[in-house]
Amino acid sequence: MAVLIDGKATSAKIRGGLAEKTIEFKKKYGYAPGLAVVIVGDDPASKIYVRNKKKACDEIGYNSFEYALPAETTEAELLSLIDKLNKDKAVHGILVQSPVPSHIDEKKIQAAILPQKDVDAFHPVNVGKIMIGDYDFVPCTPAGITELLDEYGIETCGKSCTVIGRSNIVGKPMAMLMLHKNSTVTICHSKTPDVGAVTRNADIVIAAVGKAGFLTGDMIKDGAVVIDVGMNRDAAGKLCGDADFASCEKKASYITPVPGGVGPMTITMLMKNTLKAAELLAEGE
Repeated sequence: MAVLIDGKATSAKIRGGLAEKTIEFKKKYGYAPGLAVVIVGDDPASKIYVRNKKKACDEIGYNSFEYALPAETTEAELLSLIDKLNKDKAVHGILVQSPVPSHIDEKKIQAAILPQKDVDAFHPVNVGKIMIGDYDFVPCTPAGITELLDEYGIETCGKSCTVIGRSNIVGKPMAMLMLHKNSTVTICHSKTPDVGAVTRNADIVIAAVGKAGFLTGDMIKDGAVVIDVGMNRDAAGKLCGDADFASCEKKASYITPVPGGVGPMTITMLMKNTLKAAELLAEGE
């Protein structure tokens, strides 16, 4: 049976450390790190995420600024708000919650945020920095996964790693981070003819495909590490991941459960990026 990778416990540990560092930051600079979260429209899931981000800020000791804009907000109005937040010295991190309404160009919004305040690490400058391995911020979910691997002492150097999924948010940056951790990396996607033929040779499998139960036990080798990024609902409406937990757990050496694995780490990494942004901006003044 696999060892369960506990994202809740790891997240709590990291947040405790961030709270201590925040106390020191306040003593040194006389103010708290500030995170601005912008939400456009009434997407229920987005509202939950925003609420959880505010709770995390309160827990650690950050200032939280929330901007809830109506769905009919124009692109120009949103860009104007971002410009204002870019110039606001009390704001060290800016996050525009996805998805935005279809009449707004998300790429344009991401590019408008100052790279120094881009705590989601979606700005082209920060994406490029990740590519060359000289980065300040990493997208929050891949960052959380690397923290979990480190926390559990899972060796990555010289190991074969398969990432299933090539999204800009998880798959691509995750592959680059594993490459920086000296793994030999393969990316599988919708055009890969036989995903199982690839994953069965992998020491570490990171499933970020968005399909419930996609990765099954017969697709991994004995002793593989399974990192499940998926957040799906099964036929009964129960929360589940991209891996079929029951069959994968029997063969894996380590596995992340859903819920309670990767999920709790994402907002915690946002908090870590926010403190880093505040430190870098403070040092540059």
